[in-house]
Amino acid sequence: MTAPTPGTTGETPARKAKKPSVVLRMIVMLVLVALVLGAIFGFGAFRDVMIAKFIAKLKNPPQTVATMVAKQTPFQDTENATGSLVALQGAALSAQVAGIVDTIDFRSGQDVKKGQLMLTLRPNNDDEVLAQLEATAKLDGITYRRDLAQYQARAVSAQTVDTDRANLASAEAQVRSQKVLMREKKIYAPFSGRIGIRAVNVGEFLAAGTAIGTLEQLDPIAVDFYLPQTALRTIHPGMKVEVTVDGFPGIVFSGKVTALDSAVGTATRMIQIRAVLTNPHDELRPGMFARVSIDIGAPRTEITLPKTAIAYNPYGDTVFLVKHDKQSKTGKSAEQVFVTLGQTRGDQVAVLKGVKPGEEVVVAGQVKLKNGTPVAINNKILPQNLPNPSVPNE
Repeated sequence: MTAPTPGTTGETPARKAKKPSVVLRMIVMLVLVALVLGAIFGFGAFRDVMIAKFIAKLKNPPQTVATMVAKQTPFQDTENATGSLVALQGAALSAQVAGIVDTIDFRSGQDVKKGQLMLTLRPNNDDEVLAQLEATAKLDGITYRRDLAQYQARAVSAQTVDTDRANLASAEAQVRSQKVLMREKKIYAPFSGRIGIRAVNVGEFLAAGTAIGTLEQLDPIAVDFYLPQTALRTIHPGMKVEVTVDGFPGIVFSGKVTALDSAVGTATRMIQIRAVLTNPHDELRPGMFARVSIDIGAPRTEITLPKTAIAYNPYGDTVFLVKHDKQSKTGKSAEQVFVTLGQTRGDQVAVLKGVKPGEEVVVAGQVKLKNGTPVAINNKILPQNLPNPSVPNE
């Protein structure tokens, strides 16, 4: 072998020919790796951008709500309560003495007049006893008058006359007592009214004090109800009341306050109030459950909204207003505001602060809203907004 000549690297021509091809392969490999990595990272970045756009679309989708325009309506403050109807006069009729029922002179549910005979107990020998007592009294009277004449002639002593006078008085008292006993065997209506269901029958033994039926005066009729002690400064006799009962839905019975109890209940701090109603057709009956409403103060105008529009929270009551928003997809968005509420009536509640006339208020669907949520309005179905709702007859 010949030694390499000076100035050469010792590479053969074949090795020199292979060197560019290796470099080219390395360059191609690096380019391919760069393309793969670029595709991977590019797809990841594209995916993240598309996911972000999709989430951004889902972040505030429009919510469908129902709305009403706030406006002022006539409003009257009221005191509302529940109570019971009671008869101004009512009594369970009964006899003061025992006996067997001889006659019954009334029908169940009959209207009776004051002093009308209702029932008679069997008289037995009452007439004979009365005749005997009257005869004794008559004899004592004759004896007294004869001895009095003799006393004036100085034929008998004053003691004899005094004894005769006492005997006569005793006999007359026994006669009156027997007449009273006979009257007590007849029961009369103490006042005009309607008798209830008959509770006795002819021939039945009636113990003293046993009720034969309940007599109630139906017209006028009273309603007793309770209000907090704060009502003492607003409620007084003569005020008009309106009463409704479940038995006659949609009918309002009018009356007036007649009395307030003299004391407030120590357990409830409530005061009992009585009002009297006219009842010409006898629809109202004692014992009925009643709802009572009393107007207090002067009428005024207030902004009223359905109760469904209010979100009641421990930190304050709120409503959602619909505002124009150019950045919203629907051009409208929700804005939550605090409100101060007044009295309620039926389906409505008075709004004292927080809402102005003409503002559009969300009345349904606000549970899915928050500040800035786009809203789509659909008012085909609205909640009830009646000041005096009534239950329809089925």
